[in-house]
Amino acid sequence: SLPSVLRVFCCLFSLALMLSFNKRVKPLSRVTSLANLIPPVKATPLKRFGQTLQRSISFRSESRPDILAPRPWSRNAAPSSTKRRDSKLWSETFDVCVNQMLTSKEIKRQEAIFELSQGEEDLIEDLKLAKKAYHDPMLKLSIMTEQELNQIFGTLDSLIPLHEELLSQLRDVRKPDGSTEHVGPILVGWLPCLSSYDSYCSNQVAAKALLDHKKQDHRVQDFLQRCLESPFSRKLDLWNFLDIPRSRLVKYPLLLREILRHTPNDNPDQQHLEEAINIIQGIVAEINTKTGESECRYYKERLLYLEEGQKDSLIDSSRVLCCHGELKNNRGVKLHVFLFQEVLVITRAITHNEQLCYQLYRQPIPVKDLLLEDLQDGEVRLGGSLRGAFSNNERIKNFFRISFKNGSQSQTHSLQANDTFNKQQWLNCIRQAKETVLSAAGQAGVLDSEGSFLNPTTGSRELQGETKLEQMDQSDSESDCSMDTSEVSLDCERMEQTDSSCGNSRHVESNV
Repeated sequence: SLPSVLRVFCCLFSLALMLSFNKRVKPLSRVTSLANLIPPVKATPLKRFGQTLQRSISFRSESRPDILAPRPWSRNAAPSSTKRRDSKLWSETFDVCVNQMLTSKEIKRQEAIFELSQGEEDLIEDLKLAKKAYHDPMLKLSIMTEQELNQIFGTLDSLIPLHEELLSQLRDVRKPDGSTEHVGPILVGWLPCLSSYDSYCSNQVAAKALLDHKKQDHRVQDFLQRCLESPFSRKLDLWNFLDIPRSRLVKYPLLLREILRHTPNDNPDQQHLEEAINIIQGIVAEINTKTGESECRYYKERLLYLEEGQKDSLIDSSRVLCCHGELKNNRGVKLHVFLFQEVLVITRAITHNEQLCYQLYRQPIPVKDLLLEDLQDGEVRLGGSLRGAFSNNERIKNFFRISFKNGSQSQTHSLQANDTFNKQQWLNCIRQAKETVLSAAGQAGVLDSEGSFLNPTTGSRELQGETKLEQMDQSDSESDCSMDTSEVSLDCERMEQTDSSCGNSRHVESNV
C-alpha cells in the first residue's frame, strides 16, 4: 500500500542522512588525531659566519634551535603578546614650549644626545634581562653547568655597571627642561673604559660555538624556546641578547658623529666630541683586531691533519682569517674553505669528540702561488672539456677555479658559491690576499681579474708556475679523491651525517 511505501522511503532517507553525517564527521576526527601524532617538522638549518665586530657572529649547527618548531602542547595556545620597545624622541618626551624656543639644528642636537642616553638605558635593561631570564634560571635548574654558563656569558656582568656610570653622568648634566648643554667632556673621560670589551668580544666565537652545541640538548632547547615565546624576549633569542654589547660598541662612532654634526663650530663641545670620536675609533679598531686574532686561533685549533705532511708553517704563523665558509666542488662535495693571510686551506667539516672540527681535504695552498679563475655560468670544465652532466642549470652557476702547481705537487678545484654575491666576496678576498702577499714580498705589478700576475715592465701575463693550458688540463676530479682517515677515529657515516646537517644557505664574511 501507499502508506507502507512512504514509511519504507522515510526509513531509507533517514538511514542515508545518518550515513552521510557519519562520513563527514568521523574522518575529520581521525585527521585531527593523526595531526596530534605527527611530530613537528624541523626547519632547515641555517649557517652563518662572522669575523669582525661589524657583523654578528654565528655558526652552523647540526640542529638550529634558533628556528624551532612549536612544541605540540603549545600548538593550540593563544599567541602571547610581544613586549615591544617603543622608540622615544627628545621633542616628544620633554616640554614642547622649550622646544619651540630652540633652532632646528639645536633640536636635532638634543635628539642625538637623547638617543645616546636612551640607548644606554635600553642596553642596561637588556643586559640585566639576559642575566635574570637566561643565566640565573639555567644555573638554578641545572640546565647548564656554571662553567658552561661562564663561557657563554663571558664578562657580561662587568659591562652593566660600566654603562650605568655613563647613563648616570648623562642624566646629571641634563637640565630640568630636558636639554643638555655639554656631553663631550663626559665622553672623553668615559670612553677609555670600553677597552674592557676586549675580553668579551674575543670570547664570542667560542661562546657561540658552545651555545650551538648545547642547543642539541633537549632541556636547553626547550628552555630557550619557552623564553622565545614569552613576551619579554621581544622575539629575540639568547644570542641576540648576548650580541647586543658588540652592536652597541660599533654604534658609538655613528652616534658621536651625529651629535658633532649638529654642534655649532663655536660650541666648546665640538673639540671634545672630535677627541671622543678618535678615542672610540681607536678602541673599536684595537678590539676588532684582537677579536679577529681570537677567531683565527679558534679555527686553527680545530683543524685536523690526516698526516704530518699536511701541516704548514704558514698556518701556524697566521694571525688573521680573511674569510671562510662552505663551498661545493664540481662533484657536489661540501667543503669548508679557510683563507688565512698567506695560505688557503680546504677542509671538510666533521664531528670529533662531540666538537665541530675541520679535517684537511688536500694540501694547504700558499696564497702567493695560488691561481684564480672566474668561471662564467655553465663553463665548468672537467679535463679541459665542457661539463654537460648537469641537468639542473642552477648547479652550474657561481663557480670559480683555484689551482696550484709546485714541482710535482698540483691541485685544481672548481668551487661553487651559493649565490653571485658570495662568489664575488670570495674572488675579492682571494685577490686582495694575494695582492697583499705579493706586495709584502716586494714584487711590483698588479693582479688581473683572474688573480694572475701582470709584469709592468714587459706587460706579459705570468701564471707563476703553471700555464693556462696546464691549469685547464688539471682534472677537477683530483679534488674528489678519497681521504685516508686511518689516523683519525672517524668513520664515513659520521662524516656524511655532518654533510647532511649543513644548511642550504651559505654566507661568507670578510675581515678586511
